[in-house]
Amino acid sequence: MKEHFASIISAIGEDLSRPGLTDTPERAAKAFEFLTRGYHQKLDDVVNDALFPSDSNEMIIVKDIELYSMCEHHLLPFIGRAHVAYIPTGKVLGLSKVARIVDMFARRLQIQEQLTLQIAETVKSVTGAEGVGVIVEAKHMCMMMRGVEKQNSVMKTSAMLGSFRDDPATRTEFLSLVR
Repeated sequence: MKEHFASIISAIGEDLSRPGLTDTPERAAKAFEFLTRGYHQKLDDVVNDALFPSDSNEMIIVKDIELYSMCEHHLLPFIGRAHVAYIPTGKVLGLSKVARIVDMFARRLQIQEQLTLQIAETVKSVTGAEGVGVIVEAKHMCMMMRGVEKQNSVMKTSAMLGSFRDDPATRTEFLSLVR
């Protein structure tokens, strides 16, 4: 990747021998590897057997999980937060694992709509939950720094699975709790 970043920097007309840029291709490659580390993570390692027996059958919500992702169309960041809820059926997921699942998918080239669905489907498959609801709200640099240059727009996406889709009361409870 280092060589490709060097080519890009040269292509925009910069001098790679300039003191501020001599190590930039290597730093950029390392940064990009970090920003896309979700490709190298496995769900089993992320969850790490952190499923625990529980008699709880009430909604569990992890709110305001920060996320940082990269738009797959422009390779620019989008930054926001996720709200993840599920209704357990005999087992609960370790709290930090919900955030780690969000990160695993956010740290890939993404569109927000797909990210939201990936989180919901993964939490449902890992926990066997009766239902899962996920809302992601984010600001997209591709819309702020270029194109229409709108600084205050926020995109919100949701994925509702199981009882969150089928039961209006469950959906309403979730939506009221994440406001």
